Amino acid sequence: MSVQFGTGGWRAVIGDGFTKANVQLLTAALARKIKAEGTAQRGFLIGYDRRFLSQESAHWAAEVMAGAGVPCMVVEREAPTPLLMFAVKYYQLPYGMAVTASHNPALYNGVKVFVEGGRDADELVTADIESHIAALEGQEIPVLPYEEGIRAGQIQAVDPMNTYIDSIIRSVNMDAIRSRGLKVVLDPMFGVSKTALSTILITARCDVDVIHERRDALFGGRLPAPNSKTLIGLQNFVLEHGCDIGIATDGDADRLGIIDDRGEFLHPNKILVLLYYYLLKYKGWRGAAVRNLATTHLLDAIAQRFGEQCHEVPVGFKHISAKMLETSAIIGGESSGGLTVRGHIQGKDGIYAASLLVEMISTTGRSLSELYGEITGQCGSFEMVERGYRFSLEEKARISRTLMEDRLLPDFGLEIGKVSYADGCKVYFQDGGWVVSRFSGTEPLLRVFCEMDTAQRAADIAGRMESFLALEGRNIE
Repeated sequence: MSVQFGTGGWRAVIGDGFTKANVQLLTAALARKIKAEGTAQRGFLIGYDRRFLSQESAHWAAEVMAGAGVPCMVVEREAPTPLLMFAVKYYQLPYGMAVTASHNPALYNGVKVFVEGGRDADELVTADIESHIAALEGQEIPVLPYEEGIRAGQIQAVDPMNTYIDSIIRSVNMDAIRSRGLKVVLDPMFGVSKTALSTILITARCDVDVIHERRDALFGGRLPAPNSKTLIGLQNFVLEHGCDIGIATDGDADRLGIIDDRGEFLHPNKILVLLYYYLLKYKGWRGAAVRNLATTHLLDAIAQRFGEQCHEVPVGFKHISAKMLETSAIIGGESSGGLTVRGHIQGKDGIYAASLLVEMISTTGRSLSELYGEITGQCGSFEMVERGYRFSLEEKARISRTLMEDRLLPDFGLEIGKVSYADGCKVYFQDGGWVVSRFSGTEPLLRVFCEMDTAQRAADIAGRMESFLALEGRNIE
């Protein structure tokens, strides 16, 4: 099939899988689904990020929707994905889409689909879209040219940016932030977070600097994913200018990366842990947490300490948002940098998460490192290693057969509690540690995550899995 959805929507290399024809085909399938469900007249929302061909693709999609008789709103500015999810909810639409490949390399683009309430489409929805795609392949797709669609009232330009920003301002303690006069530096990574995040922080009287803010479809030659390797420039700026915090967001601003006041990169696991602890202890909230199977179990320890639960789900934020809705959890997130909090949108939002972190250091008067030390002092040490490996088709088949069909495992030298095959292969050790091996749903990578009580033990266990799968020396992360 020409268009297939993964854990983060549909993504493909520009000019290969990501083409005008495939964008139109996906949109036509969505239009067909909407009309079959009898919700066409409620409308549809389309937005786009700063990637190459994103705006053009949004217009191609709008022309298809207009050609199918589905009224279409287009956010006619480069917009964060969380803003678009917010807009689907705000305008009470049954569906929406964002043209983005999120944190993927610059040669990719893609589409994320949202359902009512602004949630990521789950597998049932995307499978149905794929069935409509299969039925439409090879057929001519009617379109209404963009300008004609506007004149006919089938396409409407909208800008929900101010409403989105105001919703976050109402949700965080702006007075607490104003009282601190924090010095903050932002790194949008050539993406789309600058307007929203800088407006929120300046409104809270923070002293705000911004780096890497221009539009660059190549993302400065870097991966637009906030990690310890891509945020060296942000680290240097924090140290040179004595900033209280450095905040980075990925290409579409749904993921977050943080540099603390000491210039140290804060792994997304730590951000999630800090915010959950802050909500429970300092804000007095009550409720569970939700994490995917490759995210720190320190969340479980915090939940247990406060008499709450932590729920584990497969990778993909759609699983997190669904579980949060089911359990009324107060926070959900992933080790890859995405999180959300109850009462906001039901999807990843790096802008809101960053605002809440700034509130946290303002309210507590303590640094991020001090707060994290308080948590580990109460709950113990949890250290994770992450590795990524490229593979050939033959290797993928071999690894899948070894782990998933034959269900073979290396000798870890530890007692195994249980093994789960719900999403890849996850081994839970009796001492509380774990290791998971799974193929990425957004990139051609095998990922290995391991968490133990020390970094050395985690590296040892990950190394045993690496050797067992004949991947020695090929880690790219």
